Amino acid sequence: MTRSAKSRVPAAIAVAALAIAAAAYLAQYHSPALPGLFLAIAIVAALLLVLRAMPLGARRPVVFILALVVIVAVVGGLSYFQFVLKPTIVKNAIGAAFAPKPTAVAVEEAKVEQWPPQLMAIGTLRAYQGIVVSPQVAGVVSAIHFQSGDDVAAGAPLVDLDTSVEEADLANGRAQLKNANVTLERARTLIASGNTPQSTVDAALAARDSAQATVDRALAVIAEKTLKAPFAGRVGLRAVDLGQYVGAGANLTTLQQLDPIYVDFSAPEGALADLAVGEETTLAVAAQPGREFKGKVTAIDARVSADSRNVTVRAEFANADDKLLPGMFADVTVTTGAAADVLTLPRTAIVYSLYGNNAFVVVPAKTGDGLTVERRFIRVGATRGERIAIVDGVKAGEKVVVAGQIKLQPNTPVTVDQGGALPPPAVTPKP
Repeated sequence: MTRSAKSRVPAAIAVAALAIAAAAYLAQYHSPALPGLFLAIAIVAALLLVLRAMPLGARRPVVFILALVVIVAVVGGLSYFQFVLKPTIVKNAIGAAFAPKPTAVAVEEAKVEQWPPQLMAIGTLRAYQGIVVSPQVAGVVSAIHFQSGDDVAAGAPLVDLDTSVEEADLANGRAQLKNANVTLERARTLIASGNTPQSTVDAALAARDSAQATVDRALAVIAEKTLKAPFAGRVGLRAVDLGQYVGAGANLTTLQQLDPIYVDFSAPEGALADLAVGEETTLAVAAQPGREFKGKVTAIDARVSADSRNVTVRAEFANADDKLLPGMFADVTVTTGAAADVLTLPRTAIVYSLYGNNAFVVVPAKTGDGLTVERRFIRVGATRGERIAIVDGVKAGEKVVVAGQIKLQPNTPVTVDQGGALPPPAVTPKP
C-alpha cells in the first residue's frame, strides 16, 4: 500500500467517526455514550493523521507529550471517579435506600365557627327546699306514715311520737280548766249580789287562765310529737324504726323539693362584668350522660369571697322527672353574650408539651413533589365538646394533622389518609 493510501485510512476513519458522533448527537442513535465515543475516535484518527504527516524528528516529542497527556488524563479520571464520583454515587444510593417513607396521617382543615362566649364552672345541685326531719322533743316512735323515697304532700303526717303522758296531762288540765270556769262563774254571781269582794273574782279569773294555759301547753307538746311535711316533696331514707327512742333534734329522714332545683357554682370576680340574672345556663351531670338541662341564672351573691376571690352564683332548672338530685356534681355553662367567629380545630390536633402547645400543618414539600409537615406553636382558647378554639398559630383553611402525630417530626414526608380520623366518642371520658 502506498504512503498516500495509508494516509487516507486515518482520514476516512476520522471523517466516519465524526459523522457518527454528529448523528448520535442529533438523536439518530439512542445510546447516550455513542456521541462521546465516536467523537473520541475521530479525534484519535485526526491525531494519527497529523502525526503521520509530521517529520520523524518532530513526531517523537509530540508522541511523548501526547502519551503523557493520556496518562495524566487516565490517572486524573480514575482519581476523580474514586474520590469524587464514587462517594457521591454511594452516598446517593445509601440515601435513597434509607430515605424515610411517607407517613400516613389524617388531616382536617381549620375552620371558622360561630361560638357564643361562655363561662364554664363546676357546681353543686341544691334542693329548692330541703330539710332534715327532726323532732323538737324526745320520745318513743309510735307510728311511721311513710316509706323511704315516697313523695308526700304538704301537711302529710310523717312520724308520731308516743303522747300518752301528754294526753294524761291534757286530761288533767282540762279538768282543772272546767273547775276554774265553774269557780269563776260563781264568783261573778256573788259579786253581782254584793256578797264577795272583787279580789275573789280576780283570783278565780287568774286560776281559769292558768288552767287554760296548762291545756294549751299539753296540746302544743302533743302537736310537736306529730311530725308533718311542711311542704310537698320526696322523703329520703328512713333513719328510725317503730318503738325507737329518739332525742330532740335526731335525724329521722330528709325531705327535698326537687322541682325546680338549684345549682350553686363559683365564678371568678372578673366574670361579674359578663354575668347577669336571667342569662341562659346549661347543666350536665355524670348520672345522665349526653343530656343537657337548660335553666337561667336567678341570683348572684352580694359579696365576693375574700379567700378565693370568687362569687357564688345560683341558677334554677326545671326537674319534672326528678333526675337531678341535691348534692350532685354538675358541669355548668353560662352563655354570656352574642355569638362570634372563632377559628377551631379538633382537640386531637393539639400536641401538648412543657415548652408549648403545637400542631403539625401539612405543606407542600420544598424539593420535589409530595407533602411534608411543619410544626407550629399555637395559642389555644375555649373548648366546646371535641373542638378547641385557636387564638394564634394556624390560619383558616390550613390542613392540620389530627391523627398520627406521634410518628412525626418537622419536615417529615406524609401522605393524607382519606379515611380520616376515628370518630369522637359519644361521651368524652372524664378523668
